[in-house]
Amino acid sequence: MATRTQNRSSSRSTTSNRSSANRSRPNERSAFSWGENAGPVIGAALAGMAIGMFANYGRKALMQGMEAAAGDWDEILAAEHDAALMIFDKMLATDETQTFKRKMLLMKLTHALDKHAHQEEMVVYPALREANEKVTADQLEQEHGEVKTFLYELGNMPADAPNWLETVREFRTAVSSHAHMEEEQVFPAFKQDLSEEQNAKITAMVNRDGFWMA
Repeated sequence: MATRTQNRSSSRSTTSNRSSANRSRPNERSAFSWGENAGPVIGAALAGMAIGMFANYGRKALMQGMEAAAGDWDEILAAEHDAALMIFDKMLATDETQTFKRKMLLMKLTHALDKHAHQEEMVVYPALREANEKVTADQLEQEHGEVKTFLYELGNMPADAPNWLETVREFRTAVSSHAHMEEEQVFPAFKQDLSEEQNAKITAMVNRDGFWMA
């Protein structure tokens, strides 16, 4: 009898342990798995990512498409010069109380000049060097270094600093001088010696790099 009692007790204990283990499994599963309703959530997340990517590509295509409408590579770069100078003018029209607007305009200017410099340094200046204009290309690229220095100074300067406008004005003068040299001297002389095929290739490459930087 004692043996039967022990067996029944052991059986009840085993059953109880199994039941307890089964009850604990859902909690453990919820901690380490997505769960039965995860499918729609994951699908929605992936759809959101896809929409964001397509929207970004659409924005890039729109921005670069507007620039491409300007014409050849030199006209595209000249249009970017004008756009940057317009941002400078908006910055110069602010006062020390408009710190947020100054910061936003500086961000916009930084993006515009970074994109522009990338197109020139990755496409136009190498083409100039291939055309035996290494000295000119090196000078222009060195001036890009000065642009980066101005951006660094303004980025680390309080937007209400007394010398903020003075620095922006000096910066604009440097960019304007650089743009004038390219538009009036370097680019026309270089383009004159290009074949239609070479000109079209440079234009396509400028648009390509501009798209990825937009």
